This record gives sequence, C-alpha cells and structure tokens, in this order.
Amino acid sequence: MVTKNEPDADLAAGLAVSDGETAPAVAIPVAEPQQPMSRGYILWLMLASFGASMAMMVPLSYGIAVRITELAPGHEEVLGFITGIAQAVYLVLSPLVGIWSDHTRSRFGRRSPFIYLGAAIGLAGLVVIGLAPNLLIVGAGWVLGMVGWSIAGAALQNIQADKLPEGQRGKVSALTGLMTQVAPVLGIGVAYAVSSNTFLVFLLPGAIGAVLLVLFPLVKPEGSSKDLVPPTQVTVKSVFASYGFNIRKYPDFAWNWLGRFVFFIGLYFNTTFGTFFYAQRLDMPVREVAGVVATVGMVGVLAAAGGALAGGFLSDKLQRRRLFVMIAAVLFVVGALVEATAWSLAQIVVGAVLMQLTIAVFATVDQAIVYATIPERDQAGRYMAVIQFAQKIPSAIAPLLAGVVIVIGATGGEKNYTLLYLLGAVFALIGGLVIMFKVKSVR
Repeated sequence: MVTKNEPDADLAAGLAVSDGETAPAVAIPVAEPQQPMSRGYILWLMLASFGASMAMMVPLSYGIAVRITELAPGHEEVLGFITGIAQAVYLVLSPLVGIWSDHTRSRFGRRSPFIYLGAAIGLAGLVVIGLAPNLLIVGAGWVLGMVGWSIAGAALQNIQADKLPEGQRGKVSALTGLMTQVAPVLGIGVAYAVSSNTFLVFLLPGAIGAVLLVLFPLVKPEGSSKDLVPPTQVTVKSVFASYGFNIRKYPDFAWNWLGRFVFFIGLYFNTTFGTFFYAQRLDMPVREVAGVVATVGMVGVLAAAGGALAGGFLSDKLQRRRLFVMIAAVLFVVGALVEATAWSLAQIVVGAVLMQLTIAVFATVDQAIVYATIPERDQAGRYMAVIQFAQKIPSAIAPLLAGVVIVIGATGGEKNYTLLYLLGAVFALIGGLVIMFKVKSVR
C-alpha cells in the first residue's frame, strides 16, 4: 500500500529534483520498475487520462456525426471513412513517435514534451473541424485531432510502462481506465450543453482536455533526461524494424497482441456508429441524440467504475489476469446481443451498461498484461506503439468494414445495425479466447 510519505515515482527513478537541482541521470534501467507510484502522482495521472479521453472521444462519438449531418445529411457512412483514415495516418506515425520519445533528451524528460506537443496538435485539429466548410476539411481536421490526442495519450501510457511496478499495474490501469470511461460521458454532457454552437461542441471539451494534460507534467515534473543513455542507435533499418517484433522470441507479447487486435475489431464494430444507431432505434434526429447518449452513458458510468475497479484490484489481489479478460469477452457478447435487438430506451440502457462494464474490465486487465509482457523495457515507447497497433489497426479498418456491413440487407432508410452488432460479438469472443488460452507467462 502506498502511503502519503512515499516519494513520487518520478523522484525515485534516478531523476529526483531537490532544491531546484536535477540529480545526475543514469542509464535507462531495463529491469522491472520496483518503486510504487505515490497517491499524488496517480491522481494527476488520472486527471491527465481524463483530459486526453474527453478531448478525443467527444468528437469521435458525437461531434463529427453532428458535422456530417450539417454538411452532408443522409451520408452517415462517411463517418467510417473519416475516422478510419485518421486512424491509419496515426498508425503509420506511432512507431516513429515511440522511437523519438525513447531517444528524447531534454530537461523536461522523454515523455512530457509529447504531452505538450500532442495537446497543441489535437486542439488545433478540433478548431479546424469546428470551422470546416466541407467534409474534406472535417477529415483533415480529424487527422490532426486524432494524431495529436493519440500522441498525448501514448505519452501517458509510456509513463506507466516506465514507472509502474507489477503490484500496481492492475490498480492504476483500473483508475486511469475508469477516467477514460467517465470522460466521454461527461464530455458529451458538456457538448450537449453548448450544442446550439457547433464550434463550442469541439472547442470546449478539447480545451478542458488540453489544460488537464498540460498541468500533469507541470505539477509532477518528469525530470531531466539529458544524460540518459539511448537504448539503441537510430538507423533506417532500426526504424523499419520498429514496426514489428520477433514473435518467436516474444510469444506472449505476440499472442496478447493478436487477441487484443481481434477483440478491438468487435468493439469498434459496436461503437463507431453509436450516435446513428441510437437515432435510428429511437426514431430521433441525430442532433438530439446527445441527450440520450449522455443519459445512457451516465448510467453506464457506474458499471464502468465497478468493472474497472473490480477487474484491476481483484486481478492484482488474485494475481490472475487472463480469467478477467475472458469474463469481459463473454459479457461483451451478452451486451452486443441486447443492443442488436434493442428498439426501446430501456433495452438500449441495459445493453449500454453491459458494454461499459465489458470495455472497462478488458481495458484495465489487458493493459496490465501489456505492461507485464513488454519485451525490452529500455524501448518501452517503441513497444507501446507496437501494442497500440492492436487497437489502432482495428479502429482504422473496422469503421470502413462496418460502413459496408450496415448496408447489407438494409431496407428503406434503415441500416443493418443488427448484423453489425452480432459480428462484433463474434470477434470479441474470439479475442478473449486467444488471450485466455495462448498467453502463458501471465496467470
């Protein structure tokens, strides 16, 4: 248990600051981190995670749909192309950003500069979307937004990979994961409050997120990385190699990557078109759906909180991770079946609660598995970028595939969301089974 008197993790990593001076830096340790994070550090990490999630998820789950409705009503399938292209762009850039982060030498540290950079780019992208005169500019703005907020979010993940000891991975993943679940719900509530002004729908949640992100490294400075020894020499060959890894040498990392990949295809099948799904099933205009999404989400927050905390804390206590991943996959199937057949608000709420619970449990526990199976800790930024492929590739291709699925057998103006949600359930279950039965080094 961490007490109030314990030093922050950043002060215990050979980068301590005392009386305004930075202690001599040492080579990047390859051993597992041992020093627990303090409560204060965890709190600010949670706030930063909240900010990054709000800034990215409000446009993704509501704002962009509103802009499409304004600029090209009746063409909701465009959402899949806009989000898919933006994810693909970041997918290509993420390993390069990971290498850059691992090798960054500055008085602010390795990860903090990318929090600042990501927040600035992300906020600029939201401004572009809010002012865009056509869908082409909306797409370009979301490329900026996705890249920016993803860079900031990756920096927060890298900090956890650098500093979290095994005994805290489930708990901290639960707490930060809970923030990423709560933030979009509260953010959509903020957006709905200013829904009459489209520009504020994008700017206000983005500004809140940017402020929380920037405050984190200011209040809890990472410390200088100027004297740290680079993990590897950067060459053209090493850059290309950073996009992959040796699956035979690191089988557990590979199997967890695959299971995560398949699970997230199912998840994005069942979340990308949420705004349009609610509008169709409840027979409401898209602009008015924000209130329903916020209401449903607030109910789901309780389930997400319980799922994240139970999954994280219990998996730490029982030292069992894979079992909780499998439980999450089964609950996903149940939630998807409920939503696929929902034509009333009550049934939608039940399905949404189950989905919130599922996502929270899976995200929390599998993140702990990721931290435990990182192959080379002095290249944590690179490997965290590689594991993000398992989420980013599905987020790029699943919306594109989903845009095709919803028109299969569609009649009149109604898209086939039933088929989409059922396919999502199948993918999620397969992903859970892969992690449960193939990852061996983690219980």
